[in-house]
Amino acid sequence: MQIMTKTIAASLLAMTFAGPALSQGTHSHGDHKMPADKGATHDADMMKMINEMKPAPGDAVSTKAFKEADMKMMHDMHVPYTGNADVDFRTHMIPHHKGAVEMSKVALKHAKDPATKAMAEKIIADQEKEIAEMEAWLKKNRK
Repeated sequence: MQIMTKTIAASLLAMTFAGPALSQGTHSHGDHKMPADKGATHDADMMKMINEMKPAPGDAVSTKAFKEADMKMMHDMHVPYTGNADVDFRTHMIPHHKGAVEMSKVALKHAKDPATKAMAEKIIADQEKEIAEMEAWLKKNRK
């Protein structure tokens, strides 16, 4: 867990600081410019998110499990883009869906409300089906 936490934090930090390190004053987002201070706000938000995803000593067992699933999902979603929207959509959605499955498993283990458990079961079934469909498409269409 500790190594995974450090790996994910390093990946997120690299993504967070790469853009601002390459820009001076403003950076481009499509056809419009965004002031550098907006980038700094984004960087601060990313750092806050990373820190909030780390397990804390007082966290409930379920919270620790949710955080672990979140961090794994974030790490696994860090996949290079290919420029092919069909491929990129699937390669980024698969880990997102797998994260939903893992979070649903945490809910099944720890939730008390039957409606929560029923929703978690539905999410697992739906997401696993979609994961299989996306993986099959990639196997068939990815060159």
